[in-house]
Amino acid sequence: MPGQSAPSLVWFRQDLRLADNPALIAATDRGAPIVAVYVLDDDAPGKWRIGGAARWWLHHSLAALGKDLRQLSIPLVLRRGPSKTVIPKLVKEIGAEAVFWNRCYEPFAVSRDATIANALTKVGIEIQDFAATLLTEPGTVENKSGNSFRVFTPFARTVLQRSQPAKPQPAPRAKQHHLRITSDDLDDWKLLPKHPNWASSFGEDWTPGEAGAQEKLKTFSEDALGHYPTGRNLPGREGVSRLSPHLHWGEISVRQIWHAVELHSGNAADTYLKELVWRDFAYQLLDQFPALPDEPLTPRYTRFPWRQDAKALKAWQQGMTGYPFVDAGMRQLWTSGWMHNRVRMVVASFLVKHLLLPWAEGEAWFWDCLVDADLANNAMNWQWVAGSGADAAPYFRIFNPVLQGEKFDKDGAYVRRWVPEIAGLPDKFLHRPWEAPGDVLAEAGVTLGKTYPKPIVDHETARQRALEALKTIQK
Repeated sequence: MPGQSAPSLVWFRQDLRLADNPALIAATDRGAPIVAVYVLDDDAPGKWRIGGAARWWLHHSLAALGKDLRQLSIPLVLRRGPSKTVIPKLVKEIGAEAVFWNRCYEPFAVSRDATIANALTKVGIEIQDFAATLLTEPGTVENKSGNSFRVFTPFARTVLQRSQPAKPQPAPRAKQHHLRITSDDLDDWKLLPKHPNWASSFGEDWTPGEAGAQEKLKTFSEDALGHYPTGRNLPGREGVSRLSPHLHWGEISVRQIWHAVELHSGNAADTYLKELVWRDFAYQLLDQFPALPDEPLTPRYTRFPWRQDAKALKAWQQGMTGYPFVDAGMRQLWTSGWMHNRVRMVVASFLVKHLLLPWAEGEAWFWDCLVDADLANNAMNWQWVAGSGADAAPYFRIFNPVLQGEKFDKDGAYVRRWVPEIAGLPDKFLHRPWEAPGDVLAEAGVTLGKTYPKPIVDHETARQRALEALKTIQK
């Protein structure tokens, strides 16, 4: 085939794996030498540039990907700058005649990719892009009226009634012809924090890269999947997959996860598969409403009387609200770059309803602190809790952080791990230390207001204040 000996460029983005990677597999099938590239582009996303915790993950994931690609004699080129200029420049530099990538769906990515594709096509470069991130492409799941869904249940029913996703493809095996090409040094990107190294304990919980993703999937399938419907609500146990950062960075494909889980029939597998569909639902909404990360989906919430309280926001961010279940979650987030999903809902509800602080403040904090920070899911889930999103929890549904803790952390394992200064309290008072008698506090070494804060807001008072605020936008 004419031109087939000219190199192919594979542009890696949120697909940092070899197996079930359509772009890489198609480039391999072309038979020409391959150059792989990752571009650190902080311009296109604007304020949604990769957050701090996610940059830690990206550093280690790129190191793993580069090592894996070397086994195929494919160089991983690292370049920093606007993708709109970096990619065309690299195409010219290596004499590529074809560029392959897997699609991204963030609004800025869609615009960026279209611009690059148009520019390269005009000069005769072949462009091939592939669906490799989701179960369903945004805009392809419609109701009987031909419109996109805004309610999850019928969306999920429609997706689950479709045929199964295609079987995942194995990684390429054939070694490529090696090309020498200059690359940035990964360490020079300074993705890892220095002083203070707030990510120092991340490595205890995570092994970024394709091998780490496969190991997580294996552990979940063998150990936790069977009791997932109940285990997923208990943050003190290993009851969830913890695959979200691997999935966000594409170190594992959603098809690989689907088929591994689907082998286990029954309620547990069905419950987990719906979580994968929930992820697709987020991207469907982002496709319909590109402003989702920045504006309330329900217009009346633009009039909501949010408070401004820097002291309360800081207490929430630092896990010093005086509510142990909330504080445990926020400390888990800071220490590990991740938070259990049940607790994410509780801490989010506490911010927007107990403290009456804008959901956008929580969204931004999660974006910077989560290793699995994902624009579509982060935006949808914050608006879901705040009551302003699609199929959202009603604003008047206000989680009681004490009852949530007593129900889902009955033995206190979660709170005692992340809030050790009150670990000595008996279960009866662990989630409500302000009700403990003085002698019980003393025996546990707890001095409220000194060793552990008193609640920064009274639950019932905060609940009434939130309900009154809601009335102002219902008129």
